[in-house]
Amino acid sequence: MAGNQEPTRVVIMGAAGRDFHNFNVVYRNDPSSHVVAFTASQIPDIAGRRYPPALAGDAYPDGIPIVDEAGLADLCRDEHIGQVVFAYSDVSHAHVMQTASVALAAGADFVLLGPDRTMLKARVPVIAVCAVRTGCGKSQTTRWLARRLRARGLRVAVIRHPMPYGDLAKQAVQRFATRADLDAADCTVEEREEYEPHLAAGSVVYAGVDYAEIVKQAEGEADVILWDGGNNDFAFIRPDLHIVLVDPLRAGNETDHYPGETVLRMADVVVVAKVNSAAEADIQAVTDSARRINPTATIVRGTSPVRLEDPGAVRGKRVLIVEDGPTITHGGMAYGAGFVAASAVEPGEIVDPRAAAHADIAPVYEKYPHIGKVLPALGYHPAQLAALRATINACDAEVVVSATPCDLAALIDIEQPVVRAFYEFDEAGGPGLGNLVDTFLQQQQPGG
Repeated sequence: MAGNQEPTRVVIMGAAGRDFHNFNVVYRNDPSSHVVAFTASQIPDIAGRRYPPALAGDAYPDGIPIVDEAGLADLCRDEHIGQVVFAYSDVSHAHVMQTASVALAAGADFVLLGPDRTMLKARVPVIAVCAVRTGCGKSQTTRWLARRLRARGLRVAVIRHPMPYGDLAKQAVQRFATRADLDAADCTVEEREEYEPHLAAGSVVYAGVDYAEIVKQAEGEADVILWDGGNNDFAFIRPDLHIVLVDPLRAGNETDHYPGETVLRMADVVVVAKVNSAAEADIQAVTDSARRINPTATIVRGTSPVRLEDPGAVRGKRVLIVEDGPTITHGGMAYGAGFVAASAVEPGEIVDPRAAAHADIAPVYEKYPHIGKVLPALGYHPAQLAALRATINACDAEVVVSATPCDLAALIDIEQPVVRAFYEFDEAGGPGLGNLVDTFLQQQQPGG
């Protein structure tokens, strides 16, 4: 520090992921800044904890408190905050600027850190799969790519956008190769939704908090790294091939959400997803939007075919549908793949779970009034998982269709028979995504 200038007092706003990464790579060893607190949003029961000293570094011997975002204005005034850093994703542009207004009115600068400040560099080629919204189909696209890469004899590591909802120090670097690894790490439903399908497809998955260490470990055992992005965030690792999905079921969201529009403008390849489920007018609308925003990107189409493991068990029955949690909540979808799959086989009735919602589940419907007659699979902590089980078992349903990517019946005792719904990525026409990836591999020559 020059002279007697005091460090800038900083608050980082987040949701237990991007916020921690931004701190690690930009602020942890910066003597010109002092991070006073993280604020928490989107994820329950994160506020009230601390970012641990083991991760925060020598400048923070007591760690860093994580407080509720609702108190941002008072925090800025009481702690004389000079800079508020916005570090979470899948929110509207209006939400970002309304939050900025709170910070600015309290006298602080409002900061969005960009890719050049926050992206890490790997020693092996990186393919990043990102999207303009939660629920576009990133993970099934990443799994499809992983199978294609392994078929070429390449070693693949998937690095997943963070979801560290437990003991942060223990979760600094996580490597998952089997379901036993998930059990040992006490993973939440939301983590299992992302990790289990990758493990079933034969991939090793890395996640955690300290992504510099995660990349170092992953590149030691992989010829190619696949970044499986979360929400609509941009990658933590600089991609050599940047694939971004747009969703014709939410046409227009590609230009009104942060940082989805940023991600779309950065893309090398744009995949118009779910063309098997969307109206042609909406497909054309997002295609035109992508072409206007990013005229240099290559645009291809993809499908997300859905299948039930036992359609006969659903036909004519009273059916409760459990959907992927984040897609239905802050992803903004009224329903997901489970509803689509069940509706296609003519159930007798789709049961509305709201009347039977446990006291810990009911507020979710109030917070996200767009949700239809489906139950989001919530399980960020044991009490919420117990509430999910109680809600399912209280519903007057003959069968449960579970479209969460994890095996929900293996986690909780469900009284009704459970039929799983599966969905994967596939190409729609050609030349498509596979040809582009093959060309990329020929140029990069990984594993050579």
